[in-house]
Amino acid sequence: MTSITLFWIFSIISLLSACLVVSLANAVYSVLFLIIVFCNTASILLLLGAEFLSFLFLIVYVGAIAVLFLFVVMMLNVKIDGAKVNYTTILLIGFLISSILLFQFSSAMQIDLDAYSNIRLNLTEVNFPTTTLWTQENSLPSNVESIGLVLYTSYSLVFILCAFILLLAMIGSIILTMNQRNGVKKQQITLQLHRDQNKVVRFLDLRKN
Repeated sequence: MTSITLFWIFSIISLLSACLVVSLANAVYSVLFLIIVFCNTASILLLLGAEFLSFLFLIVYVGAIAVLFLFVVMMLNVKIDGAKVNYTTILLIGFLISSILLFQFSSAMQIDLDAYSNIRLNLTEVNFPTTTLWTQENSLPSNVESIGLVLYTSYSLVFILCAFILLLAMIGSIILTMNQRNGVKKQQITLQLHRDQNKVVRFLDLRKN
């Protein structure tokens, strides 16, 4: 099976799963099909040679965000009501958003094709060697090494700032979940260990009838 065949298989499964994500009424099934979309997209990136982005997609989206969505949906226990949905408005909004995305995609592709054609015209005047030694190919850095070199050198400050923002978000979520209410009985181990036994132990005389 060639890579082109696998690309079309993963693309078709991704499109069908994406349609099921927005069309199913059950939120749990929608999240499960969303995980299928993420896995197929990661497979497509792996076929295109972007292994770093592929594994990053699996770790971040499937391992964290999709699982978080699934837990939130299961904890909220979203009930399906019988409210009528205006599909005409949804189709119009979807068509508008799809048209904008297609226009942006076509514009970006046209810019890339123009730049590629200019580079190709310039490269026709350069004489390249026809053969390359395998030792030279092995010495070239991989995609992960190239991204790591750029990320930890040129964009190191931005990387540290992103990590600091994520740390603040984690601390803020922990603080928000802590309910500091007055009048709630809580167990304090230190007070229990340092209590006076003479004040807490009482002897009762039981009467015999």
